Amino acid sequence: MKRRLALAAAALVCLVAGAYAQDTAMSFFVTSVNPGKGGDLGGLAGADAYCTTLATAGGSTGKTWKAYLSTDAENAKDRIGAGPWYNAKGEKIADDVATLHSDKNNLTKQTALNEKGEVINGRGDTPNRHDILTGSKADGTAAPETCGNWTMGGAEGAAIVGHSDRTGLNDSAEAKSWNSSHPTRGGCTVEAFKGTGGDGLFYCFAAN
Repeated sequence: MKRRLALAAAALVCLVAGAYAQDTAMSFFVTSVNPGKGGDLGGLAGADAYCTTLATAGGSTGKTWKAYLSTDAENAKDRIGAGPWYNAKGEKIADDVATLHSDKNNLTKQTALNEKGEVINGRGDTPNRHDILTGSKADGTAAPETCGNWTMGGAEGAAIVGHSDRTGLNDSAEAKSWNSSHPTRGGCTVEAFKGTGGDGLFYCFAAN
C-alpha cells in the first residue's frame, strides 16, 4: 500500500512539474532570407505565412507565427502574443511585450538568430545584413514608412528598420535599436535594402 502511494505521489509530482515546465522551443527568429520581392511581402498575411513556412522548415510545429511588422492599421507589438520568446537555441529573448520593448530584452547579435540557429551578419561583417524590416517606432507602434503596408517592392517607398546586432554608426539609441533605427533609401527592392546594410529580413514571433 505504501509503495502504491509513493508511486502515485511521484507520478503527481512529475505531472505538476511537467505542467509548469517552460517551453523553450523556438518561438522567435529572424528570417534567413527575403521571400524574393523586397518590401512586397504580400501584406501582413503573406509575411505571417512566410514565417510559418520557415519555422516549419526549421522543425517547429504547433505554433502560430506572426511577423513583427507594423502597418497603417496594425502595430507590430500587438501581433506577437504575450511571450515569453526563445530563439532556436533555447535562449530567452524576452518575457513579455513590455520587456521586449525595453532595454531589458536579450536581443543581441548572438541571440537574434535565424530559424536555422545561425547568426545574422552585422556591422563589420561582409555583407552587413543587420537592417531588419519592422515599419515600427521603438515602442512597437506603426511608423509612416512600411513599403506601402508591405505591398511595395519597387523603386519607390521606404521602410523603417532596426539593427539586429544593436550596433550602428554611433552610440545613439536609434543606432542601438533592434526595431527602429532608420528608414531605408532608394525604394523597397532587395538591392535598395542592401544599400543601407540589410537584406530584406524581418522578425518572426510565435503568438501562442
